[in-house]
Amino acid sequence: MTSSTGTGTGRALGALVLGGVLLGCSPILVRISEIGPVATAFWRLLWALVPLVVLFANASRRGSAGRLPASLAEHLTAALPGIFLAGDLATWHISLHMTSVTNSTLLANMAPIVVTLVSWLLLRERISGAFLAGLVLSIAGVVVLNGAGLSRGAGSHLHGDLVALLAACFYAGYFMMLSRARTHFSTITVMLWSTTAAAILVLPIALLFERAFVPYALAGWLVLIALGWLVHAAGQGVITYALAWLPATFSSLTLLIQPVVAAVLARVILAEPLGGRQIAGGSIVIAGILLARRKA
Repeated sequence: MTSSTGTGTGRALGALVLGGVLLGCSPILVRISEIGPVATAFWRLLWALVPLVVLFANASRRGSAGRLPASLAEHLTAALPGIFLAGDLATWHISLHMTSVTNSTLLANMAPIVVTLVSWLLLRERISGAFLAGLVLSIAGVVVLNGAGLSRGAGSHLHGDLVALLAACFYAGYFMMLSRARTHFSTITVMLWSTTAAAILVLPIALLFERAFVPYALAGWLVLIALGWLVHAAGQGVITYALAWLPATFSSLTLLIQPVVAAVLARVILAEPLGGRQIAGGSIVIAGILLARRKA
């Protein structure tokens, strides 16, 4: 039993890191999308439903889909992460067009602080001093990676930074609700219900506020498909799987690897600066995650 649990936790940790890497590709894809940020969020969710529906149908035929929601309360439990996800995607995608990729990804990933505070203050979970040390170290790392924290001055992107912080609050809520739903339902069920709910909520916002809703070239569609299949269906899918084995506090902290991945990709694709400070920051983030994991 202990060996099986250890193996499952090890696989979950690997899945969590993989999910963080895949999600780290998201800000670059959003920035190069031909359409508006909220419309991009909608198409990301809609395209993700294609493989999710296929996987759910296959799992149902094999009898491996697990228990399905029966009552209204259970449907809400499975769909509730999607409500927070809709807010997260809308605000984060908007922030990516109002501030730098590094700033937006950094601030939107402050969710571990919110998750830890909620777990401690409201859920009365025990948070060890060693875990808090790892959290502080990782947060310090993303601040160093960012270079100067929040944007300032005449050329400031302060409004974009604040929108990214709002996204962090939505993302924290998404993570907490996702962890709760995962204790009741399988990965594919939670992914399908939450993604559907998020798409339904994001659609009217996109139609109301976006001028460019449909890509005009094949390359634009390929970006949206990559966001849907690679980032959401695969990335969020393996994270949802991992939450059955790992606590939300540690999982949200581990996903701070996203700003590191985003900073590297921003340097390669968008020619955003990546110097010694950013490399040091990324190293500190990873050290904090390892500390939290070793002492969790």
